[in-house]
Amino acid sequence: MERLVIEGGKRLTGSMRVHGSKNAALPILAAVVMAKEETVIRDVPNLDDIGVMLDILRSLGARVTRTKSDVVVDPSSIYTTDVPEYLMRLMRSSIFLMGPLLARFGTVRISKPGGCSIGTRPIDLHLKGLELLGAEIIERHGFIECRAPRLRGATIFLDFPSVGATENLMMAAVLAEGETIIGNAAREPEIRDLATLLTELGAKIRGAGDDTIVIEGVPELHGGIYQVSPDRIVAGTLMIAAAITQGHVQLHNVRLNDLTAVTTKLREAGVQVTGLHDIIEVKRTGALSAVERIQTAPHPGFPTDLQAPFMSLMTVAQGVSVISETIFEDRFQHVSELQRMGASIKVDIRTAFIRGKKELTGAVVEATDLRAGAALALAGLAAEGTTILERVHHIDRGYEGFEIQLRELGANIRRVREIGKDVHVTVDA
Repeated sequence: MERLVIEGGKRLTGSMRVHGSKNAALPILAAVVMAKEETVIRDVPNLDDIGVMLDILRSLGARVTRTKSDVVVDPSSIYTTDVPEYLMRLMRSSIFLMGPLLARFGTVRISKPGGCSIGTRPIDLHLKGLELLGAEIIERHGFIECRAPRLRGATIFLDFPSVGATENLMMAAVLAEGETIIGNAAREPEIRDLATLLTELGAKIRGAGDDTIVIEGVPELHGGIYQVSPDRIVAGTLMIAAAITQGHVQLHNVRLNDLTAVTTKLREAGVQVTGLHDIIEVKRTGALSAVERIQTAPHPGFPTDLQAPFMSLMTVAQGVSVISETIFEDRFQHVSELQRMGASIKVDIRTAFIRGKKELTGAVVEATDLRAGAALALAGLAAEGTTILERVHHIDRGYEGFEIQLRELGANIRRVREIGKDVHVTVDA
């Protein structure tokens, strides 16, 4: 069992490069199975979820090699479209393979995917869209099989601007016959990233990043080279880490326009945020002010993935903050753990009321999901005394070397592994 041991009270200072985006890399890695040739993807973060996706690609027969942050995928040797159930259960993003495999090979078989337990995330929008493109959907015994000798373009209107459904349907439509229009499409930056990669490989897409995407089907895709965009959630987490520790941090390899909702709320809280080109600087010199209202929403609204880290920040702000979670109904699981650290939080259904305190106190807490884990680590950085964060495997799904990055900025944090009763050994440098 691995855990993080955090001694609070250290200001974060220095500079840090933000690694490539997990949420962009996963659909991109799925998309390259549609190419007829080798594709090189650069700045792919070394994360547990990425490892699962690469294992899935290998299980299908693709030749996959990794050198540092570069991943090379040769899909020409794929011999099956039956995704192994045990790998599907490890990661929800494995659903991204459904559209690309169906589009190129005419069939795909998957089990219902797993992932963090943060609320209901049905895949009905994916399936309805694929049916409109001409797929036959068969669900039985916990498996989903899709068949279509050739997909055909269609007009699809999503009931909700789902990122996953938008990406899956956009990929499927790339090799469909004719034109596909996706209405009420998600507008997240990762949609734009995926569309840029597909265009580099020969796809014809316009409107990615807007609420209507138009795809003109092409017969095939070729290989190419592509660099994944910076991870805006990692950038946001590090920005909040600087703020919660009264630090001064400069982040490189960021896209300022992707972080507008976060920078706006940090400034409301009294944090200095400045940016130029691909650099952003975060500095806090005085007390934090409560933020009157935060409501998570699809992009360009406040990202649900930063709701938990921002709540940690508000636990030490002056006044009462109100945070509403509109995307996932079970994304307040970190609240009880923050309360163990002394936070004053009351929850009414999907709205949290946070009365800031001068400081938190260290405690033994556990990560319930990826972003909750990051939030608790940030709370530990600001807390008096020692915080022990358990179940840190959740953090490893979305942050590469999280504790190492924080330590390089001055945090007193280390990862340890329990090898016997009350015996631990450090597992990082």
